Amino acid sequence: MASEPKVRIKEPERRQGVIVFEMPEDRLAGDHPARVLWSVVATLDLAAFIVGAKAVEGRAGRSLLSPTMLLTLWLYAISRGIGSAREIERLTRTDDAFRWIVGDVSVSHHRLSQFRVSHFGALQALMTNVLATLMDKGLLSLERVAQDGTRVRASASAPSFRTGGALAECREQAALHIKAVLADADNPELSAGQHAARVAKARAVQKRIDEAIATVKDLVENKGKSPEKARASTTDTEARVMKMPDGGFRPGFNVQLAVAGSELGGPRTIVGLQLTNVGSDMGSLAPMVSQIEARTGLLPKAMLADANHGKHACIEVLVAKGVTPLISLSKTVARSDTPAIQLWHDTMRSDEGKRAYKARAGLVELVNAHFKDRFGLAQVLVRGIDKVSCVMLLGAIAFNLLQHAKKLV
Repeated sequence: MASEPKVRIKEPERRQGVIVFEMPEDRLAGDHPARVLWSVVATLDLAAFIVGAKAVEGRAGRSLLSPTMLLTLWLYAISRGIGSAREIERLTRTDDAFRWIVGDVSVSHHRLSQFRVSHFGALQALMTNVLATLMDKGLLSLERVAQDGTRVRASASAPSFRTGGALAECREQAALHIKAVLADADNPELSAGQHAARVAKARAVQKRIDEAIATVKDLVENKGKSPEKARASTTDTEARVMKMPDGGFRPGFNVQLAVAGSELGGPRTIVGLQLTNVGSDMGSLAPMVSQIEARTGLLPKAMLADANHGKHACIEVLVAKGVTPLISLSKTVARSDTPAIQLWHDTMRSDEGKRAYKARAGLVELVNAHFKDRFGLAQVLVRGIDKVSCVMLLGAIAFNLLQHAKKLV
């Protein structure tokens, strides 16, 4: 009896060398968000990001990485909800969009982290320049601006908050630890570099404890806190425990956003951003209006905000500047005989005022949700107000560029 013919099977061969021809420029479609962001960023003035650079032509040294590339990397990553420099470094080797942005350049997570937090002034100027470009193209109107605050989780844990007495004990332990590390300098199992790293880490811990002690002292002497309630974090001394959207209390920061747009829909534009470690929204309206004026050269015609922003001093400043306050009246709103406060009350009790105020939620609360859910900015990975502000500025710039990308390109 004849045997059955053997089935022919093609097995994968992994030892055979192959030559691959690839054109990196063709990796992405013409309308891909990464390509669009690159096209827009390339038109912006990024000179502030290379001020003081030592890598100049005619001198020895390593070339400076392209600020256009680094900025586009962060803007595109944030637009995808990615906030980790290590994750971005990994994606530059595996994801087509990130590979297209970097081309043949290798970028480390150290360089990405440094770029994100070391250009606060440049990012402030860039946001202003983006708004100027939008105004020049007729894409931005300050007819109606809505403001709201949202709390973002700080990179600090609740147990890291200690009272002055507990911090004093931590200070003594840190001093003893530094002495022990210095005494271990002759340990043959440690290289000079490892010993230096241990010393630097121990001194960094002591520095944070000293800053926390200074913060507690300031809270007691200048903010009226009792010594028993005044606490500061040894992780991020500028973070404060505040009420979060879910009703719980955790370390965080208060991000105030001012958003311009039409009540009928269409693109929104973040025209102001300020970050504080104060849990209350009271008193934030007047500084925001001043910031909008400084960035755009114009004042909004109307400012919309909820009752948590209804501080009388701020409303009087708005009215004095000719800005109509469309701020919700709380049930316990205080009476005042000043013309500005009376104007506010009359405006909000009128049918026109009530109708205009309805645009607030659609303008700013939508952007707040966009920031936290789509951009992944509900919690930050950096510490300190300036560094967190850099992250939020990158988010605001990314939002504005993506909202108006088609018209800008």
